[in-house]
Amino acid sequence: MQPAIRTNLTDSATGSLRAEIVGGRWGVGERIPNEAALSDLLSVSRGTVREAVRVLVSQGLLDTRQGSGTYVRSTVDSSAALDRVKRTGLRDQWEARAALDLEAARLAALRHTPADLDRMRRLLAERGTVADGGSEAFIRRDLAFHKSVVAASGNRAMMELYDFFTAAITETIHATIAGELPEPDQQAHAAIVDAIAANDPERAVAAVHAFMAPVLAQLERLLSQ
Repeated sequence: MQPAIRTNLTDSATGSLRAEIVGGRWGVGERIPNEAALSDLLSVSRGTVREAVRVLVSQGLLDTRQGSGTYVRSTVDSSAALDRVKRTGLRDQWEARAALDLEAARLAALRHTPADLDRMRRLLAERGTVADGGSEAFIRRDLAFHKSVVAASGNRAMMELYDFFTAAITETIHATIAGELPEPDQQAHAAIVDAIAANDPERAVAAVHAFMAPVLAQLERLLSQ
């Protein structure tokens, strides 16, 4: 393992550890060396190692277990895949988001609980508009609502994918409220919740399709110019 470059110790240590994990130095489920040993390997302080491990835990590569140590959770570097997603075009991102939202709504109509429905309605009411606290706050509220629909699907893999795509999805929301694309209104969002509440998966799919169609149509027009 190469010593960390001192110009940016935490980033360098994180990169070195990530390379070792992705490269297979430690297998999935294997415990990595403790802070003291990693500090010696990377030639950085234990505090820097601690920060690097914290980053890799947040990225899903490591898992810290109280009183036991830190273990490899995955050897797949999803951060690189996300960077590639972010470099795709806006149309590609919207189409990917539409696919997730369509299936999530269909499953939510079949599987939602009363608590799921209450949460969706509450977050829809709290969503508001861009005028309520500015664009960044609006994006957080909008995303929270859509994630509640995905959570109601009961599909854990889909929830993980939606979290993975959050950065790209956030960019799609930025595009709608920046005037590039039409922003689906509150009524369009409410139609999704109403269809889910009616336990009607076909209606839920149709509501999401109606929600997404104007945006995708505008993207096609922009790309054809």
